Amino acid sequence: MTTPGSYALPYNGEAPPPMQMMEMLYGALATQMISVAAELGVADELAEGPRPVTEVARAVGAHEGNLFRLLRGLAGLGVFEEVSPRVFGLNSLGETLRSGVEGSMKEIAQDVGGRTRLVAYTELAHAVRTGEVAFEKAHGTTMWNYLQSHPEEVALFGKAMGNLASEAHSVAFANYDLSDAKHLIDIAGGEGWLIAAVAPHYPNLKATVFDEEHVVGGAERVFARVGIADRADGVAGDMFESVPTGGDVYVLSSILFSYDDPEAGKVLGNIREAMDPNGRILILEPVLPDGNGPHPGKLLDVTQLALHRGGIRTVGEWERLFASAGLKLAETRVMWPAGPTDMIIAEPA
Repeated sequence: MTTPGSYALPYNGEAPPPMQMMEMLYGALATQMISVAAELGVADELAEGPRPVTEVARAVGAHEGNLFRLLRGLAGLGVFEEVSPRVFGLNSLGETLRSGVEGSMKEIAQDVGGRTRLVAYTELAHAVRTGEVAFEKAHGTTMWNYLQSHPEEVALFGKAMGNLASEAHSVAFANYDLSDAKHLIDIAGGEGWLIAAVAPHYPNLKATVFDEEHVVGGAERVFARVGIADRADGVAGDMFESVPTGGDVYVLSSILFSYDDPEAGKVLGNIREAMDPNGRILILEPVLPDGNGPHPGKLLDVTQLALHRGGIRTVGEWERLFASAGLKLAETRVMWPAGPTDMIIAEPA
């Protein structure tokens, strides 16, 4: 017999609803814990093998006792392993917090768990009540304007998008053949991380990353790092005004979900005007499914509700958006659950 507020074990493989809700409520704390470990560079200090927390704390400049408690908590979540008392090592999840390795999510962990986003999320109720943007209520300006006045956060955001671009490539482009493409143009592609992931596989492909001047300046370094500087370049500009002409493949990776239909339609219309007549547009974003099942697009949609004026679209919404820009939906390649984003392919109508 149990008393109110207590539960008998076992739970038949599933915790009762109040305990499931408790786990969800502490999800924000888990995000913060992961973000702090990424910011400190703990995973990089464990890259050569397990180390005592005393050594790790000294290396990253942390309080030993509190770092131990953080790592113990993360090990309980499956991130890192306490291989012996007060000695921690990497596991597959911990590896994703290393710098500069394949599958790294270090910078995106810092960005998602950063104070700027978290403050915006505190105004989510305001957004739901009023239809306004939580970020603008919290910070007094749009997220894009805010980033322009905080160069250190622009740098982190660019690297975080690099993490995402690499992940998008690993799944979305794994079974998509670009061997017939001549000139790929990545619109709002930051420092060109997606091109850096894709272009090395296609030695005859010319590539251009197009973004605002304060962002695209780092592309030259990124392209040189992967050996494609002789056929890839960066161009600065405003996608709401115009985009580079002559591309036969245009890519929009994790961009349009930040904008409402009039804004997104303007960007697509500019691409339609600039693209090769036989060209295509590859959009890397989740496609919102029907039903109650889990899907990353559903949470990302609420993220956009907090940060911007856009959202995740259904197939029908994509069709209507394309039609407004003189385009048509050619194909939808659903990647979930293999990856966090889908590929939507549009062609001239």
